[in-house]
Amino acid sequence: MSDVSRKPVRRLVIACGGTGGHLFPGIAVAQEAKRRGWETMLLISEKQIDALAVQGHEDLRFEKVPAVAMPKVLSLKMPGFLWRVWRTRQHCRKLLVEFKADAVLGMGGFTSLPPVWAGKGLGLRTFVHESNAVPGKANKLTARFCTGVLLGLEACARFFPAGKTRVTGTPLRTALLSKPDRAEALKFFGLSGSKPTVLVMGGSQGARGVNRAMVEALPLLAERGVQVLHITGPGEYEGLKTAYAASPVASAVVPFCQDMGMAYAAAEVAVSRSGASSLSELSAFGLPVILVPYPTAADDHQRRNAEVFTKAGAALAVEEAELGGGKLGELLTGLLANEAERKRLSGAMRQLAPVDAAARVCDAVAG
Repeated sequence: MSDVSRKPVRRLVIACGGTGGHLFPGIAVAQEAKRRGWETMLLISEKQIDALAVQGHEDLRFEKVPAVAMPKVLSLKMPGFLWRVWRTRQHCRKLLVEFKADAVLGMGGFTSLPPVWAGKGLGLRTFVHESNAVPGKANKLTARFCTGVLLGLEACARFFPAGKTRVTGTPLRTALLSKPDRAEALKFFGLSGSKPTVLVMGGSQGARGVNRAMVEALPLLAERGVQVLHITGPGEYEGLKTAYAASPVASAVVPFCQDMGMAYAAAEVAVSRSGASSLSELSAFGLPVILVPYPTAADDHQRRNAEVFTKAGAALAVEEAELGGGKLGELLTGLLANEAERKRLSGAMRQLAPVDAAARVCDAVAG
C-alpha cells in the first residue's frame, strides 16, 4: 500500500452509515481502536436503521452526515447528487479538522465517499473497506485516490490494483466474539429448549420475499414441531407478528435485534440474505444457513457473496423466485432432519470466519 503520512494514528474517523452491513463492521473497528487507546468518531446517516444500530454503544462517538445516494449517470438528478457530495465533503472536512483526525476509514457506500475525499484533501491516511465479493460503485471511485483498500473477501481483490489491497476479513463486533449458552439464548427470546429453532433474518432492513416465504412455510414447520426466531425489519413487523400469532408455530418475532449473539446461539439453522456482514457473523458462529440473495442488490453482489460460500461448501443457496409453494419449508425441515449435513456446513462455515478482522483493519490503518 502507498503511504501518505508516517504520523502515528491516534484519532480515527470511520464513515459507516446507511445500512447495517456498513455500520456494524464500522462499530467493530471502533471497538478495537478504543481497545488500543485510539479516539474514534463514527459518521453515520440520518436513516432509522442507523439510529437503531447505535443503541447500546453510548461509549462511542457518532456524528450524523447527510446520506448521499448516487442516481444513474444520465439521470437528471446527477447535478443535485454532485452538489450534495461536495456539500457533504465540506461538512466532513470541518468535522475532521475539529476532531484532529489522523486517518479516515470508509466502510463502503456513498456515505463514505465525502469523508474519505475530505481526508485525502487534508493529507490524511485514507482507506476504504469492501466487504463484498464485488465492489460497489462508491468504493471503486474512492479506491482511485485513497491510501489503501481493505477487503472482506479475497474474491474481490481482482477489481483493485494489487499494490493497494489487503485482505482483512469483515470485522465483527466484540459481543459476537464469544458464543452464549444455547439454553440461555432460548430463554432470552422466550423459546422452548426442546424444539428445533430456525433463525430468519433479512439483513438490517428486512426482506419482504423471505418474509412471505416463511409465512407459506409455517404449516409444515408446525407439523414438524419447529419454532422460529424471526427478525423482520421495522417495515414488516406488524404484518408478520399477526401472521405468526395466527399460526400454531411457536415463535419470537422482533423488528430488530440488538443482541445478535443470542440470536445465533439460539438457532440450529438460519435463513438469511447474503450481505457480507451477515455472512461474517454466521460464519463466526458456524451456523448452517440457507442463503437467499437479494435479487436486485447493486452489482448483484449478494449472489456473488453467496457463491463464495456455496463453492466452499459452507452454505446452501436458493433464489428468491424459487421460494414459492412451500419450497423454503421443505429446505428447512430437510436440513433440520439431516444432522450430518448441518455438522458439515458448520465446520465449513467456521473455516471462513474472520475472527481477527477488526485487528487486521486497525493494523492496516496504523501502517
